[in-house]
Formats: sequence, structure tokens, C-alpha cells
Amino acid sequence: MNAEQLKQLETDLWSAADNLRANTGLKSSEYATPVLGLIFLKFADNKYRHAEAEIVAEHKRLQGGRREKSLAEIAREKCGFYLPEQARYAHLLNLPGQDDIAKAIKLAMEAMEQYKPELEGVLPKEEYFSFNRTPESRTVLFDLVKSFSNIPLDASGDVFGKIYEFFLGKFALREGQKGGEFFTPTSVVKLMVEIIEPHHGSVYDPACGSGGMFVQSQHFVQHRRGGSRTALTTARKRSRHL
Repeated sequence: MNAEQLKQLETDLWSAADNLRANTGLKSSEYATPVLGLIFLKFADNKYRHAEAEIVAEHKRLQGGRREKSLAEIAREKCGFYLPEQARYAHLLNLPGQDDIAKAIKLAMEAMEQYKPELEGVLPKEEYFSFNRTPESRTVLFDLVKSFSNIPLDASGDVFGKIYEFFLGKFALREGQKGGEFFTPTSVVKLMVEIIEPHHGSVYDPACGSGGMFVQSQHFVQHRRGGSRTALTTARKRSRHL
């Protein structure tokens, strides 16, 4: 996906989400967390899908032998986490119309936390029930799920990061000055990284939010070292560690 396509995707997704909010009666601050949670859920599903064939093949290969492992164990080794059926994006998309979509999303988030304990208490869950205030707002939640399904299956982590930051920036603008408490514009982060020049060592951001400082530091190292695989791996490991 090139820069122009990404910009169009960001604009289309935001336009759809922003138009849908008008039917919820929710404030921007109430709307932001559930929306960002759905973006993360789609990212997790995309990442898992990319590794799924390898996970299933490994599970079949080891089945019945002394080294047999559960699907969840293999998934954690290959992908970093396991996504059970109720946490898959397709499961949410295919729910019957009468089902409680807010409850289904909560169960999806809980399932992710079960197999990825580091996420416990981080993912939004109860926030989705704010969409159950009226029949119209309940429909909006399902429409949001459908809207984010338009993110291509081959979208990389960087693409999701840019979409996430784009939405954060838009929500920050809606919140006015309070927005600066949780979002630093990407242009400012890039400038900070250029000043720091993180060629080596550790990058520490005590209020990392969406991890923009880590992402831009990784891009800085990649650009300055000609895309060195070693440099990128080190940056990613440090980002996870922090």
C-alpha cells in the first residue's frame, strides 16, 4: 500500500466512523476508546491470519507424537498470541442481527486477554455497552465493525500504526486542549527523534501511549542504517521490552 492509498483509506475510515457517531449520542471522548479497540482487534486478526496456515500445519505435524502441543501453544510461538474463534473478526461480522454485538466484542477482548495476559486490563470491554442505549446506536456498533473490515488483509503493522495515530489525532482535535494529554502529533515525535538520534542504547518513554516514539525511533534506525535487519530487530525487542 503506497502513501496515497493509505491516506485515502485513513480518510474513508474516519469519515465513516465520524458520520456514524452522529447516531449514537456519544461524546467524542466516549466514542474514541471503543473505536480504537476495534482497530486493534482488526490488527490482531490480520496478524493471526498471516501466521495461521503455519500454525495449523505445525499442529497437525506434531499431533499424536511426544512433542504434541496445543494450537494455542504453537500460536504463541509463531505469532505471539492465540486468537480463538470468538475473538476472530469474521466471527463478529457474521453474527446474526439480533445478537448483542457489544457483548460479543467484550467476549472477544476477554478471549485475547486470556491467551495474552499482558493485555489484561488494557483492552476496552465495558465501553461497548454504551452503544446499547438505543436501537440506532446498537446498529452503529455493528456498522463500525463492518467499516474496519475494509482494512486490507495484507495491511502491515506499520499501516495499522498509521491508521491508529491518524484516529488518535482526529479525536485529539475534537477534544481540544485536553487532547494533548494523550496524543503527541507525529510531526513532533519525528522532530524529537531527529534531535535525540537514537543510533544505539535504549529508548525510554514513560508515557508511550500508542508507542509513536518507538515506531519513529525504529524508522530512524532503519533509514540511517539502510534497513539493517539487525538494527530493526533490536529496536523491536526494545520496544516490546519497554
